[in-house]
Amino acid sequence: MRFLFFATGIAALSASSFAATLPTKRADVCNGKAELCGRSYGNITFVGAHDSFAFSKDPLALSRDQEVDIPSQLKLGVRMLQAQAHAKGGDLHFCHTSCTLFDGGKVVDYLKLVKTFLDQNPKEVLTLLFTNPENISLKDKWLPAFKDSGIADLAFVPPNLPVKRSDWPTLGDMIDKGKRVVVFMDANADTTQVDFILPEFDMIWETPFSVTDPKFPCKVDRITGPLSPEDHMHLINHSLNKNVLKTGVIISDRTDAEKTNGLDSINANVAGCEQFAAGKAPNFLLLDWVNVGNGFKAADKLNGF
Repeated sequence: MRFLFFATGIAALSASSFAATLPTKRADVCNGKAELCGRSYGNITFVGAHDSFAFSKDPLALSRDQEVDIPSQLKLGVRMLQAQAHAKGGDLHFCHTSCTLFDGGKVVDYLKLVKTFLDQNPKEVLTLLFTNPENISLKDKWLPAFKDSGIADLAFVPPNLPVKRSDWPTLGDMIDKGKRVVVFMDANADTTQVDFILPEFDMIWETPFSVTDPKFPCKVDRITGPLSPEDHMHLINHSLNKNVLKTGVIISDRTDAEKTNGLDSINANVAGCEQFAAGKAPNFLLLDWVNVGNGFKAADKLNGF
């Protein structure tokens, strides 16, 4: 018995030593494509869901911008989720302008849904773009939500800021290192408080939002920091709105969503922005009604598939 125990111990030790010498397995499929593993995060077009939390199938819910829920959006292929946060009853909620118009629930519950998807899909890189108009405390409110959901452990922290478009790691590297969630905030980000909540406009410029012109005239609408527009990634706000009875109140245009999210409309918007991006494709196509039209096909074409 003593000999058998000794032999088993040697075998276990040998197996452990052998395993320690094996090379780390590298991601072979990234965001559904083997070809994306070796491509920089800054050289890929991702489909984003504008106001991702504001989903409803009720056509009378005028504050909605989506009609499928977060898990469904992610299953479709959305890889940027955008949302706006407000304080409600001492908690952090995702709401549309105000929580009386559309309350998407607590941020931590939203993030837990996202974490479930990430756990079930370990070879996916996801971007979160959040708005913090009330300057709600990063340390006291935002960080606990990320920690409680488990997403903080997956958040990517750049070695230096700002990151040039050409300097982002590959999707494969991000997946291999387990840092596959990139978090941007459009205002009031402070990496000295929370190192993984990154200032969006230092690294991404956006086109105008709340657009009512179906031609989507392009310009660099929001940008900050020392990097040139060409060294920024860029996001196209490709969501069309209607001015209700010319009252100045705008709502998302569901009626024309099939055309807006069609290849012709998206490609024309992309082409109009190339002059500001050294001819490069957008990094993010931010859409309403992501389940309608050909947004994912447009992204595939821009990615060379």
